[in-house]
Amino acid sequence: MSGKTSRLILLCLFLCLSVCAVAGEKDSTDRKMIHMVGVDFRPAYTFPTNGFFKGVNAAQTPVRKTFSGHVKYGFKFSPDTYWGKIYPHAIQGIGVGYNTFFNSKEIGNPLAVYAFQTSRIMSITPRLSFDYEWNFGASFGWKKYDEETNPMNNVVGSKINAYINFGLLLNWQIDARTNLRAGVGVTHYSNGNTGYPNSGVNTIGGSIGLIRYFGSKEKLELHDKAYTSCRNRKMFDPYISYDLIVYGALKKKGVFPTESSAVLVPGSFAVGGLNFNPMYNFSHYFRAGLSLDAQYDESANIADHIANTISGPDAENIRFHRPPFKEQFAVGVSLRAEIVMPVFSINLGVGRNVVCKGADTDSFYQVVALKTDITRNLFLHVGYQLYKFKDPNNLMLGLGFRFNAKR
Repeated sequence: MSGKTSRLILLCLFLCLSVCAVAGEKDSTDRKMIHMVGVDFRPAYTFPTNGFFKGVNAAQTPVRKTFSGHVKYGFKFSPDTYWGKIYPHAIQGIGVGYNTFFNSKEIGNPLAVYAFQTSRIMSITPRLSFDYEWNFGASFGWKKYDEETNPMNNVVGSKINAYINFGLLLNWQIDARTNLRAGVGVTHYSNGNTGYPNSGVNTIGGSIGLIRYFGSKEKLELHDKAYTSCRNRKMFDPYISYDLIVYGALKKKGVFPTESSAVLVPGSFAVGGLNFNPMYNFSHYFRAGLSLDAQYDESANIADHIANTISGPDAENIRFHRPPFKEQFAVGVSLRAEIVMPVFSINLGVGRNVVCKGADTDSFYQVVALKTDITRNLFLHVGYQLYKFKDPNNLMLGLGFRFNAKR
């Protein structure tokens, strides 16, 4: 990953974490929050998506298992606050996780730093619930591919990679301040196409851990009685809001010249875009709508404009003519759905470019984005775009403004 891109990811992450603290302070006149600390242990299976994981490595041993330990701090809003009444079970905060793939020489033992949010999906019994949790951040300390010192690791191309995890959990309330949680989850590591190779690392596994609440001056209710009362819930009037997002990123590009092996083009290419996204707010928890998406990609369709007349160009001598603007710019329309929680919202989209020219832009695209509220109207946007449901395209790091925002 380039230095600029890694700094952007870290900046977004640290801003997310600072927003959590600010939001907690501003929600209530007496500034009450319920704090939480937790630990998780996650044994997992590594998907053999590459020959490296199947045993084609220096250790000549399949990489099938991984293990991680996590320490987390979070908070939820007190029941007498606005957010506490609407989102009584939502916890948000920061976490640190140590990961090992039992091949430190070739992969490393990456350390993940991330924002997280967890909340209840449904109650099963008075003390048992079905919950979810997501983690989003950056992981450090990877041993990346190196032609001389690490030539068989053709999976990881960056020392810093994005870290994404999603889990489903059973949450058992042992007492008023202690919960035992266990479940399953999936994890993805990637550099967002900012470096090669970028095959990605994917795992699936179990999770078990404890969380402990502290810091509230009020006695926490066993069975969460104070939070489950319907009288605490505020009535909701549906409305339409409008998100305007401006983003940018850098990316790497590989091309496949005719009668030649693949070539990684030297340097990085700029990407910039704009989304205008009217959203119908169905409830406090969900909104959906359409988005008009415009994007300029400096690397789009350059494979059709190779200037070299020699056969078999490589990274040192390959040259290009600049493609015309119409082959680097595209406009699409996407369907968007958004899960809304305090501080964070998760936006998912599926779209199709309708104004485009060239194979790199004439396709379907998919968007996954995390929005982090700074104020009622302003938010950070950290997203990722795929093409054709499988090909990584680019990061989307930017700012958004919400018109007609309401509580």
